[in-house]
Amino acid sequence: MRRLFLAMMLSLAANAFAQSSGNITVQSIWARATPPGARSGAVYLTLRNQGTADDQLTGATTPVAAEAGLHAEIMEHGVMEMRPLASVDIAPGGTASLKPGGNHIMLMGLKRPLRRGDRIPLTLTFAHAPPLTVQVEVARIGASEPDAGGRSDTMKDMH
Repeated sequence: MRRLFLAMMLSLAANAFAQSSGNITVQSIWARATPPGARSGAVYLTLRNQGTADDQLTGATTPVAAEAGLHAEIMEHGVMEMRPLASVDIAPGGTASLKPGGNHIMLMGLKRPLRRGDRIPLTLTFAHAPPLTVQVEVARIGASEPDAGGRSDTMKDMH
């Protein structure tokens, strides 16, 4: 019972801190910490389209990396491969989850390691919704979800 209550409270907190751009709401945005010398990292998030028309996440930028791009991790012939994506579709009334082992935002040419507890700015661009700048909280190295007890679902609108 206690776990159910805690799960419900965390879900409410995630929704309370969601940021919106047009009809798109961004939640649960986080990244994994990287070891020293790492040249790449990944950002994960959930997008919800509260509108009545399709939209797409078309890109991202951040000052902590030379480049940020949309990527898919797919299994092909028993080998995990990463492929660039032109966009991520967000259907009306639907969600798109970028998560470990699937679609994600790849940060390439990191200018410094991502450290647990850091907050890094990330500007998301959409086909129709206006750009939205959010803060990404960095979880521990190897995390499969945002750090428990952290505020990895908190975004700060900076535009």
